[in-house]
Amino acid sequence: MTEIPEHLLKRAQAARDKAAADAGTPSASDAPAADPRIPAHLLERSKAAKTKADGEGGAVAVAEKVGALVAAAPAAGGIPVGAGPGGHTQRLLTVVKSGSIQDVKATPVDKVHTWPHLLAAEFVAALACTAFLFFFSIFVNAPLLQLANPNRTPNPSKAPWYFLGLQELLTMFHPMVAGVTVPGIALFALILAPYIDKNPSNKPEDRKFATSIMTVHLMFWAVLVMIGSFFRGPGFNFVFPWRDGLFFEL
Repeated sequence: MTEIPEHLLKRAQAARDKAAADAGTPSASDAPAADPRIPAHLLERSKAAKTKADGEGGAVAVAEKVGALVAAAPAAGGIPVGAGPGGHTQRLLTVVKSGSIQDVKATPVDKVHTWPHLLAAEFVAALACTAFLFFFSIFVNAPLLQLANPNRTPNPSKAPWYFLGLQELLTMFHPMVAGVTVPGIALFALILAPYIDKNPSNKPEDRKFATSIMTVHLMFWAVLVMIGSFFRGPGFNFVFPWRDGLFFEL
């Protein structure tokens, strides 16, 4: 049980002193009328209980409540009318602190569960992509070349478009630098990026460093791929596609 406020203890003590002073000449309306803050319906119920007890010759049970005196007639077994479990007559608002009823235990956060919110959307997106590729492959044939002829090497001989960036680097640097050093440094920088930028936010506008380094990486690689695809002709020499033609096949 929580601590009873001081002003309620003083009020209860004053009521007890007044009841002791008036013990010689008790009246049916003395105790309830001592405090005008007692609700009217409680006073009426107290008067009716006292009248019933006097008619039956029984004793009057007066229940002392915290903050007010409420008289209640004894029911079966000596328990006052309107009492709680075990005969206790404390008011609920006296026992429970105000505010604890309205406390918010959980604060809203800007997050959702992985299942089903995220995985359900990803599964639907995967189904849509699969259906699109299925129907696209029915009407459009894959751009496959003829069987390879070992006696005839194509000129220019280009790698698949996703490796043309590396092939373009080989024309500018030593194979050790172009094939190992530059890609290794780029991948290592991307690995360290989350540890350098420790911003906990998952919003793109708050992750300017990570967004910038990824944009630079993609633009650098995209430029190399486009040069290797459209600006390299026979012998992998630099050409202008609008003048010498386009030497690129998927």
